[in-house]
Amino acid sequence: MESINVKTPQPCDLPQELFTRAEFHEELSEETGFSNYSYWRSTLRTFFKSNVVKVIVVLLLLLVSYTIIYPMVTDRDPYAVSLSAREWNLPPSAEHPFGTDGVGRDIWARVWFGTRTSLLLSIAVAIFQVGIGVIVGALWGFYRKLDTLMFAIYNTLTNVPSTIYLVLIAYIMKPSIFTIIIALVSTGWISEARWFRSRILALREADYNVASICLKTPPKRIISRNVVPYLVSLIIMDAALTIPSSIGSEVFLSFIGVGLPADLCTLGNLVNQGRSAFLVYPYQMICPTLILCFITISFYIIGNKFADASDPRNHV
Repeated sequence: MESINVKTPQPCDLPQELFTRAEFHEELSEETGFSNYSYWRSTLRTFFKSNVVKVIVVLLLLLVSYTIIYPMVTDRDPYAVSLSAREWNLPPSAEHPFGTDGVGRDIWARVWFGTRTSLLLSIAVAIFQVGIGVIVGALWGFYRKLDTLMFAIYNTLTNVPSTIYLVLIAYIMKPSIFTIIIALVSTGWISEARWFRSRILALREADYNVASICLKTPPKRIISRNVVPYLVSLIIMDAALTIPSSIGSEVFLSFIGVGLPADLCTLGNLVNQGRSAFLVYPYQMICPTLILCFITISFYIIGNKFADASDPRNHV
């Protein structure tokens, strides 16, 4: 069988008009292999791609701004009791947009003062709970010797319903914002630590961390430089989801009577007080409940959407 010889075209056989000499630009040569990709810019671009997220973020920022500004500019005292029975249990009107309660206090003012208190409480809980969880989780995931101790603490705290811890701490300590923060943080930090531990274990076995360990890099530097920065998006997402959870816990403690002092304006107290008069004056419970639901749903949507946006696989 004869072999077929294929003639390879020589450069001289190709038409010269197909070739164009590329000009050399020194400034352009510096951009070779350069990429303008930015993780945070891509995350934010993906996060705000949804119109629903844009609307929710704008409304939530307006609400938070109003709760901060309104108590500073209003002359209405949310704790002022009216001695005139005509001012009691008034329905919503231009003067009282949310009506008044059983002793003539303006519910509109009480809702915004209460929203500010509940937001400050939930943000404080999120900072301490997630902060402690990240620190303990990083140490737990990096030092295997802590497994026995930490799993014992985890099993002890999680096998008993958190409601029991919350009620016990609320009964032992004097009811206050500080007490609620301690109660919520003391029952939530271990779950956060376990959650972050599972992610830190995967980062710990990464090639660059194994190389750092072989080079005798101090563990503190590895954790602070090679591990925690890769969890920033998860930390933000977890904090955003902790805020509505904390508000819900505060409402629950107020509902069972072991929450903040009843005379303090919070969303939990307002919902609990409006519940007793719901059948006769439903607006006293519905108005603060709508604000509570909006805040809770908004933070859940923002947290979940940010979790999806922080995944590099969703970046365009």
